[in-house]
Amino acid sequence: MAKTHILWADDEIEFLKPHILLLEEKGFKVRTVNNGNDAVDAFKQEPFDLVFLDENMPGLTGLETLSILKTINPTTPTILVTKNEEEHLMEDAIGAKIDDYLIKPVNPRQILLTIKKFTENKRIVNEKTSMAYQQEFRNLGMIINNDLNFDEWADVYKKLIYWELSLEKLEDESMHEILTMQKADANTTFSKFIERNYLKWINNPDTSPVLSHQLFRKKVFPNLQPEKPTFFFLIDNLRYDQWKVVNDVITDYFRLEEEDNYYSILPTATQYARNAIFSGLTPLEMEKRFPDLWQNDEDEGGKNMHEDKFLADQIKRLYRREIKHSYTKILTLEQGKEVLDNISNYMQNDLNVLVYNFVDMLSHARTDMAMIRELANDEAAYRSLTVSWFEHSPLFDVLKWLSQKKVRVIITTDHGTIQVKKPSKVIGYRNTNTNLRYKQGKNLNYIDKDVFIIRNPHEAQLPKLHVSSTFVFAKEEIYFVYPNNYNQFVNYYSGTFQHGGISLEEMIIPYATYIPK
Repeated sequence: MAKTHILWADDEIEFLKPHILLLEEKGFKVRTVNNGNDAVDAFKQEPFDLVFLDENMPGLTGLETLSILKTINPTTPTILVTKNEEEHLMEDAIGAKIDDYLIKPVNPRQILLTIKKFTENKRIVNEKTSMAYQQEFRNLGMIINNDLNFDEWADVYKKLIYWELSLEKLEDESMHEILTMQKADANTTFSKFIERNYLKWINNPDTSPVLSHQLFRKKVFPNLQPEKPTFFFLIDNLRYDQWKVVNDVITDYFRLEEEDNYYSILPTATQYARNAIFSGLTPLEMEKRFPDLWQNDEDEGGKNMHEDKFLADQIKRLYRREIKHSYTKILTLEQGKEVLDNISNYMQNDLNVLVYNFVDMLSHARTDMAMIRELANDEAAYRSLTVSWFEHSPLFDVLKWLSQKKVRVIITTDHGTIQVKKPSKVIGYRNTNTNLRYKQGKNLNYIDKDVFIIRNPHEAQLPKLHVSSTFVFAKEEIYFVYPNNYNQFVNYYSGTFQHGGISLEEMIIPYATYIPK
């Protein structure tokens, strides 16, 4: 292994000779200079892994030298060494992108710890993270095979995502493979759990987790405050792991008041789950209450065109008192900017619902566009693309504006997605719906072990298109393909992100509330 190469600039470098000798004994290569100009010259001549800069040098000061070094190579860790503990100096150093600072007199232990922090940090973190996950792997394996309830399943999923994010930057592919295998095992067991319990949940709200159609009744309405506007942001198709990385950005401006979750109804598709959220009704109840508005799979036209009417009806039916509210759907960048331009008007309402469709469009674009597939070719890249969108979106600008106001912010979604990898053949009539994760129709032929079958849709609070209609939901990483053009279909859809079926990713939904810092 190559020696760590250190540049140390100090006008009293001779007094640091014992430190230099100790570092050389430890195997470090140290070049010393006694002023900023010489430090810049040395930095140009050879590569360094780390730089120590004295702040109070004649000629160029430490901060002035730092600014020049950062223009030459901004990635080299640079540590300011100073006698001055004044706050303004520390702020200037942070503003100049100093990596760390030490207060004189420094001792050898401080120096060694600082060097290790910047030169061996990645290796140490990788080793400790891998070791910790290997221990947790056994614990999670035993937990997954227990008879878990819906809260415990949510905890398991959150732990899996914690480790996925922790292992994300590790170069040890074996750890990623182990986690991927464990997530797949968890989804297999979770699918069986849903098969055993879903029909009981949907028909008996007293024993169920909070489901899509109960979200406003159980979580939003009880927390409305007349003097504090509530902003309910639904980012369509946002998985828990995507929320976790977006949350890191949001919490620069807001305090996370509560991290919670709820369960999406089946199918985990927008026309079912999101309409259920805003109507406060199951799909079967929506069809009965709104025969002119509810759209089934076979019907022409958009399936989420009446959410504002559903919401108004739910407020009147369940909240039972007048509140000023708004509903806004954002499909384009221009619509997002329009919300930002008019955001002060929303402060007059008790409840503002804003639906952002970008992540849903991203998942569809990833399926249809080769370029997006390249940009989001795995889970980590998909998360990264989501964060990149969020940081440059009008939604983030809206949140930054709201962070200066007395408001409560809710961020949630209607369903998640799963990266599908296993094709399963299905045969249906021509009018069978096109979703890859669920099918409804009559005389469906499918592979029994791959699906959760609901032969009487009314038992699952779903509309019945025909007397003999059946719903089948794909489990785990499975997606439906027709026997015709099988290979072409598999090549096109394998590895894409889909929703509508049963998986931890699709059904366990993030629900977070925030207040400004």
